[in-house]
Amino acid sequence: MNYLGHAFLSFGDAMILTGNISGDYFKGKKILETVPEGVGKGLMLHRKIDTFTDNHPAVQRAKVWFRADFGLYSGAITDTLFDHFLANDPRYFANEQALYNFSQETYQKIEENIQYLPEKFAEYFPHMKTHNWLYGYRTLMGVQRSLSGLSRRAKHIQNIEKAYQIFIQQFYQLNQCYYELIDDVVKFVKIELTH
Repeated sequence: MNYLGHAFLSFGDAMILTGNISGDYFKGKKILETVPEGVGKGLMLHRKIDTFTDNHPAVQRAKVWFRADFGLYSGAITDTLFDHFLANDPRYFANEQALYNFSQETYQKIEENIQYLPEKFAEYFPHMKTHNWLYGYRTLMGVQRSLSGLSRRAKHIQNIEKAYQIFIQQFYQLNQCYYELIDDVVKFVKIELTH
């Protein structure tokens, strides 16, 4: 799961959301001493979600299509693509308006806790909000933009257009992998949040 997935899997808690959505930008465990408990819980949840999804059989299958061309980045690419399927999953976002509303509420909650964002994510956040990245996952053009953004942030990704072509070619198989993952990860996170 990428930004939309981590936001969704925060289940409306603003502090957890702040740590969860920006989790890739926090380094080490020392950071937990510098942020409120809820943000720290969100950060640790982000890491647990990443470990859970990386090891899920459906994600392992999905990564195979990208591994030859993108190696270790195949996971980051599938995370991005799964956000497209989540954005279009009527069980979680009944329509475009529901996704739009969710994106606006998410940005508002992040702004309430903006002082706790890691510096690098804080730099990206105005662009995320202005260009509504969370809502953008819904469209194929949004997927292309997200993949381009990933290739800018990850210096060693070459020819990201190939990832988009594979996404289109394997669209239905990747969608099936998403459906095999999503209920499991939702269940996993709900259990984690009770601890």
